[in-house]
Amino acid sequence: MIKTFSELCGTIRENSLTLATDSRTVQKNDVFIFMPLALSSHKGTQFPAIKYIDDAIKNGADHIVLTQDCYAAYEKEFTANPGTAFTLVENVRQSLGELAQISFKTKDYPIPVIAIIGTNGKTTSSYLLEHLYEKCGKKPAVLGTVSYHWQGHFEDAPLTTPDCLTLHSALAEIKKAGCDVVIMEVSSHAIDQNRVAGIEFSGAIFTNLTQDHLDYHETMENYFQAKARLFQDMPKKNKAMSVFGNDEYGKRLITSCPAAQPFYLHQKGRADCSCVCTDSPIMHGQLKANSPAGLIIEHCYNGMKWELKTPLVGEHNACNILGVECLALQLGFSVDDLQKLSGFEGVPGRLERIYDSKKDVSYFVDYAHTPDALIHAQDALRKAGFKRIITVFGCGGDRDKTKRPLMGKAVAEASDIVILTSDNPRTEDPEQILDDIMPGLAAAKEVRRITNRKEALQCAAKISQNGDAVLIAGKGHETYQIIGKTKYHFSDQEIIREEICK
Repeated sequence: MIKTFSELCGTIRENSLTLATDSRTVQKNDVFIFMPLALSSHKGTQFPAIKYIDDAIKNGADHIVLTQDCYAAYEKEFTANPGTAFTLVENVRQSLGELAQISFKTKDYPIPVIAIIGTNGKTTSSYLLEHLYEKCGKKPAVLGTVSYHWQGHFEDAPLTTPDCLTLHSALAEIKKAGCDVVIMEVSSHAIDQNRVAGIEFSGAIFTNLTQDHLDYHETMENYFQAKARLFQDMPKKNKAMSVFGNDEYGKRLITSCPAAQPFYLHQKGRADCSCVCTDSPIMHGQLKANSPAGLIIEHCYNGMKWELKTPLVGEHNACNILGVECLALQLGFSVDDLQKLSGFEGVPGRLERIYDSKKDVSYFVDYAHTPDALIHAQDALRKAGFKRIITVFGCGGDRDKTKRPLMGKAVAEASDIVILTSDNPRTEDPEQILDDIMPGLAAAKEVRRITNRKEALQCAAKISQNGDAVLIAGKGHETYQIIGKTKYHFSDQEIIREEICK
């Protein structure tokens, strides 16, 4: 039996039917949405064996949603189940978003949802925005790389952006909790796979775009187009948009989205911002101070000028702050409100400082796992005035191999001593991963190769001297290490605090 999509929507609305995308979780009367494999969109789609639909029907599913091609491939088998209704759609993932809106009552969602996208800076930007809302008396919810949390709820995040059903379910719970805003990190995978289908964003920040995830997207252009979709193809009337204008891909977004408001960070040494301070809604910032104590940023926007002091270090954090401020002003915050950002002390695993007062050594645990992120993290420490930079890093297994020598090169150019170690090797040989990185370290001043990560941290502590900064890159907030297919407890912060700085 074939049922139209509109008929299925009516049935779900009238009978409060449950949606399922995993055949193992299907129960009687559920609607099973048969998802294509999570391949990058430019590669096309595939669907697995009919076994999953058979399992869903056996578990009690009365309605199956699938593509026309999939139905045609197994039509004889499907007609053998006359009691099952089939709904044929062109795009299963997009249709899932529309069905989720009905099931979880998230259509015309009354709470603003803000998306933060980019290769680096998403987590810090989301926490900055959360801090601003909280200090202004609001109740924000945050869905991102570190955790999904809101009033009365906290859970570690298995994915930066949840799957579509989990996301709509979370939005329903966030509404019940009485929150005022939802702040989401949105990954390129999530956009490409339509995990955010059915979500109407009220605001978006584009932080930057640098090489990452090419194992999935294959080219930087595909990667950029996935990010750009959130600005170009997911419009909402009067959606606030903040785009980093120094970034080459950001410039392209500004051109294609005239309503987007740019933000720029000008290099130190330029004349003060008065030379670019106009009545246009463009955010200009310049560093007045950058030291181990933090940053002082001069601002110009829409004819207004002000300064902001922050304990965060590094030009990349100045960019994160400017992007959040640019969006916040569009959302109705005042310049006086923005001063509340001066009290923000940072995010777990994002240049998170652990200070050893006995040796006067600062350890910085950071999530940097791309060449650009490593460059920015080291640059931040160098410009803050530390004597030497010792960098401990590796690369994850079963991920983009092309960036490994690039990461080595990024570290070789900016660190005084490099300690090469394991990150999350997963199913790859840890030694082979380090071999892949080594060509990029050819110009390094000093390299020590210690595969065991704990031993690598101990080595960094042993060779560090007064006034040094030790950058521990790659894992950030993570409290595990994946070796093979097993996840072991491992925390860079715990080792530094409990065994090195004790």
